[in-house]
Amino acid sequence: MAASSRFPVAASRVPRPGVEDTMPSQKRAKTPSEASNYAHPSADLPLRPEVGTQAQFKKHKAPHSYRYDSSLSPALEWDGQNPAREEGEHLVAALSDRALRIADLAKQPPSPQRTADLASLEAEIRDLQSRLQRISRPFLNWSGKAERLSFDVPTLPLFVHERLSTRAIIQTLTGHKKDQNLDFLANLFADPRHSVSDQVLRAYEYREGWVNRLILGDSLAVMNSLLRFESLGSRVQMIYMDPPYGVKFGSNFQPFVRKRDVSHGDDSDMTREPEMVQAYRDTWQLGIHSYLTYLRDRLSLARDLLAPSGSIFVQISDDNLHHVREIMDEVFGEENFVSVITFRKGMALSSAAIPSVSDFIIWYARDRTRLKCRNVFTERANPAEGGYDQVELQNGDIRRLTPDETNGISALPPGAKLFGTQPMHAAGYNASCMFVFRAFGREYPPPKQGWKTNLDGMTELLRRGRLVQSGSTLRYKIYFEDYPVVRLANIWDDLVGAADKLYVVQTTSKVIQRCLLMTTDPGDLVMDPTCGSGTTAYVAEQWGRRWVTCDTSRVPLALARQRLLTATFGWYELKDEAQGPAGGFTYRRRQNGRGEEVGGIVPHVTLKSLANNEPAAEEVLVDRPEEKKGITRVCGPFVVEATIPTAHGLDADPETPGLQGEGHASFTARMIEVLRRSPVLRLDGGRVVTFRNIRSPARTLVLGAEAMQEFGGGAGGVGVEARPVAIVFGPEQGALSTRLVEEAAREAYGKHYSHLYAIGFAIEAKARETIENCEAVFNVSATYVQATPDLLMGDLLKNMRSSQIFSVCGSPEVAVRRAEGKKAGGKGEKVGELWEVELLGLDLFDPVTMDVTHRGGADVPAWFLDADYNGRVFHVTQAFFPRTGAWDSLKKALKGDYDEAVWDHLAGTVSAPFAAGEHREVAVKVIDDRGNELMVVRKLEGPA
Repeated sequence: MAASSRFPVAASRVPRPGVEDTMPSQKRAKTPSEASNYAHPSADLPLRPEVGTQAQFKKHKAPHSYRYDSSLSPALEWDGQNPAREEGEHLVAALSDRALRIADLAKQPPSPQRTADLASLEAEIRDLQSRLQRISRPFLNWSGKAERLSFDVPTLPLFVHERLSTRAIIQTLTGHKKDQNLDFLANLFADPRHSVSDQVLRAYEYREGWVNRLILGDSLAVMNSLLRFESLGSRVQMIYMDPPYGVKFGSNFQPFVRKRDVSHGDDSDMTREPEMVQAYRDTWQLGIHSYLTYLRDRLSLARDLLAPSGSIFVQISDDNLHHVREIMDEVFGEENFVSVITFRKGMALSSAAIPSVSDFIIWYARDRTRLKCRNVFTERANPAEGGYDQVELQNGDIRRLTPDETNGISALPPGAKLFGTQPMHAAGYNASCMFVFRAFGREYPPPKQGWKTNLDGMTELLRRGRLVQSGSTLRYKIYFEDYPVVRLANIWDDLVGAADKLYVVQTTSKVIQRCLLMTTDPGDLVMDPTCGSGTTAYVAEQWGRRWVTCDTSRVPLALARQRLLTATFGWYELKDEAQGPAGGFTYRRRQNGRGEEVGGIVPHVTLKSLANNEPAAEEVLVDRPEEKKGITRVCGPFVVEATIPTAHGLDADPETPGLQGEGHASFTARMIEVLRRSPVLRLDGGRVVTFRNIRSPARTLVLGAEAMQEFGGGAGGVGVEARPVAIVFGPEQGALSTRLVEEAAREAYGKHYSHLYAIGFAIEAKARETIENCEAVFNVSATYVQATPDLLMGDLLKNMRSSQIFSVCGSPEVAVRRAEGKKAGGKGEKVGELWEVELLGLDLFDPVTMDVTHRGGADVPAWFLDADYNGRVFHVTQAFFPRTGAWDSLKKALKGDYDEAVWDHLAGTVSAPFAAGEHREVAVKVIDDRGNELMVVRKLEGPA
C-alpha cells in the first residue's frame, strides 16, 4: 500500500492471525505461461446474420422516430402552436378541478371513503405540481432546437464481418496443419456456425452465448439497431462517451494509423477520408448549435439503453462542460445527476490567461434511487494530509515526522509506526458518556457533550494504548495501518503519465477503469459509442465485463482491433468457473513480509471496534482481485460488425437489385448532385476523367446515373471526344455487392455504354474482383471509385475540397503457393499439401498529388488471413502486424511456450503453412494507413 511507496519502513516480519503471509521462502522456478481467456457463457446475444447474406435478409424495419420532451422548450412558436403552453394550461385546469373536488369533499361528513378520496386527490395534486414545475424550469436553447420536435433514425440490422480470437490464431500457427477438431476452432472464434437459412430466417429470434462486439457505423444507427432489432433497452450497465470536445470546432483527430500527432485545426492533417472528420473534428456549419443537437440525439438513445441501475459518463473539456451538463439535465433529469469528476491530463493546453490541465467526466444515473455504486479506494498519496503526522518508535517514544520522512525521502526507523490522532468529544450529548476519566496519573473531565464512548470503551482504549494526552483532554490514536486506503473522491490528480497513448485523443485507461469499477460488476455489459482506440473495450476486457463499442471511422477500429488482439491480462480467480466472470472475482486479505496489506481486502479499524474489542471491519479493493500465476490471459473472441441497410427497400421488388425504394432514390439524387458539382475524377496512372451532362437514366434497372466522359483533346479543348458512360451507386451505409456490380455491368453492356463506374463507400471483395474482370466477362470495362463518407454528413458539412470527394485505391498484391517441402499430417493422419500466402505489396493513390505510392508488404500496418474463406464472414486465422511489433508483449508473456517461428510469422509478410480448407479459398485483408480495408480472395488451385 501507500506506506511502502511513500514511507519505506525497515520493519520486522510480524505475521497476523487470519492473514496470509506472502513472503516467499525460496525462489521458485518459473513455470511456462498458458494462454487462455474468459468466456461469458450466458445466452444473452441474439443471432446476427453474416455479411454476404444481406440480399436474402427480409426482416425490414422502418426508421424509428424519437420525440423530444416538448415541455422543456416553451418557445415552440414557429408554427403558431405552443405544446408547452397547451400542456401548462391543461395542468392548471387539472389543479383547479382537484381543488374544487377537495372543497366538495370537505363539506361531507367524515368517513373512510372520504379519507381515501382526499389522500388520492392529494397525491394527484403533487404529481400535477411536479409536472408544472418541470415546464417552468430554465432550459438550454439553440438554433434549430425549437423547430425539431423529433428525429428519425434508420433501423438497420448488424451483420458480422469478422470473427477474431487470439487463442485461435495461436492454435492455428502452433499446429501448422488443419485442426481436425473443427468444433474446437469454432468455439475459439465464438462461431455458432449457423447455416445461411438460419441466419436469414432466425436472425434476432434466438439467443446464444455472448461474444464481444466491435461495430463500424454511426453511433446513432448502431444504438437504434441494438434497441429495435435486439431489444437491448435497459440492459447496458455503463456507457462511457468521449465525444468531440467542440474546441473551436477544430478538435484533434487521428487521420492515419501510423501518425499519432496532428496539428490542431491544421488542414494539412485533414484527410477527407471517412468519418473521422465527424468523429474527431467538428466541421458542422452551425457550430455549437449542431454540436448540441448531435449530443442530445445520442444521449437520448443512450438513456434508453441504460439499465435502471446503470450509469453514463461523458468526458468533456471546460469549453463545453456547462452546455453538456445542461443537455444531460434535460435528457436524464437533474435529479439523476451524480457528480462531475475532474481529472488531471498529461499536458497543459496553452492559454492567454491560465493553462488548462484538466478534463471532466459528467456522471449521471439512469435512476439515482437505484444506482449501482461500488466504493473504489486508492492509496493515500500523502499520509500527512490525512493527519498521520506522528511516529511511534519501537521503545514507545512519540515524535513528529521529519520533513524528509513526510516526503518519503527517508525511511522510518525499524519497528516505527505511523499514526495520527482524533478528538474524543462526542458530536451529540449522551448521558452515559458524561464521566470523569482517570489516565496517565490524572483525571480528565468529560467534554461539553461527553466522550465518544462509555466508561468500558475508554478503559479498553487505554488498555490498548490508543489514548494520548493533548493539553487538558484526551485524543485517540489512529495508526496508518488501521485504514491504509482512502475512498476515491471526484478529483483525480494521480493519473498523469499512467499510460502510453496509442491515439491522439486517447484517454488513459485508469480513468475509464475507475468509472467501470465504481458502477459495474464482472459480467455486466459496458458500451462505448465513441470507440477511439478502444480503451473502454480494453478496460472492460481486462476486468471481465462484456462490451460493445462502435465508431464511424475505420482508423480507430483498426487501432482497437490490433490493441485487443495482441493484449495480455492477468488471470483473476473466479468464484465460479461455470458462470465465468459473472460469478465474481475472489478477494483475500494478505500481507507481505513487511506487514503491509497487499491483498484485495484491507482492514478498517474504527473507534467503535477498538472500544468494544470487536474484529475490525474490512474493505474490498475491487481493483485487486486474486491473480492466478502461470496463466497469461488474452482477449476473448470478438466480432467486427457493421450497419448495412437491407438489400431492398420496403416497397421494392425483392428480386430487383436496383433502386431500393424512396430512401435510395433520394440518396442517388444527392450523389448525382455531388457529381455535378465535382465532375472531375483523378484516377491512378495520371488519368483525369471529366464528366458532363450528368443525369438520371431515362429507364433503368440498377444504374444510378449516366454521363458523357471527355477523352483526348489538346489546348483549348480541340479534338475532345465524348462517350457515354454508366454510373452505379452503392448503398448509402453499406458495401457495393457482387450482384449489384454484375447487374450494372449487364445493363451497361446492353445499352452500349463505353465504361461503367461503380461508386461506393466500400466494396465487397468479390465485387472488386468482378470489376477487375468486367471487360473479359461482360464486355464492358469498369472502374471502382471510392466516395469519402464525408458525403453522408449532409447539409451541415462545410464545403469540401472536390479533389478529395472521390478516390481510387489499389488491391493488395498477394502470392498464393504451395509450401515447398512441407506436408500436413502426423502419425496416423492423412498427408496433404500445405499452402502459404505472401503479401507482396499495395499501391496507394493520393488524389491530391496524383502520386501512386507502392508499399511493400512489410510496410503496412496490418494484414489478416482467412485460410478457409466461406464467402461471408472473415475468420482471422492469422494476423500480421509487420510494422508495429504489436505481438511483442504476448511473445514475452508466453516465452518458452511457442516456437520462435510462430512470432516471426506474425511479424512478417509470409503466412505460416496451412492446409486447404473445405471451401478451398483464402482471403487476404490489408489495412492501409487510412484504415481502409482492402481484401482479395484467391482459389487454391490443384487437387484436394
